[in-house]
Amino acid sequence: MAKPKPATPKQLRYLRVLAEQTGTTFSPPKSSAEASRAIEQLRSRARSPRHERRADRDALSGGVADAAAVRGDEVSGHGSSARWRGREEGR
Repeated sequence: MAKPKPATPKQLRYLRVLAEQTGTTFSPPKSSAEASRAIEQLRSRARSPRHERRADRDALSGGVADAAAVRGDEVSGHGSSARWRGREEGR
């Protein structure tokens, strides 16, 4: 059985553009044929309003803080000697 041809970089770039324009996501296609089907599906969808796309782009560019990120005031020390501050204070 012949191995399927992988999706081309051009197809993947176009999928990202279409996903952004339609406000959707996609799973990376395993083959060129899957990429072509995903492109056709996204092309048939309506585009999201420009202001929504801009808001999504702004949110992804670092404007939203990661709730799981460790803040500088939570840790003392560096590298292997780093400790949670709450544990030092007997919490």
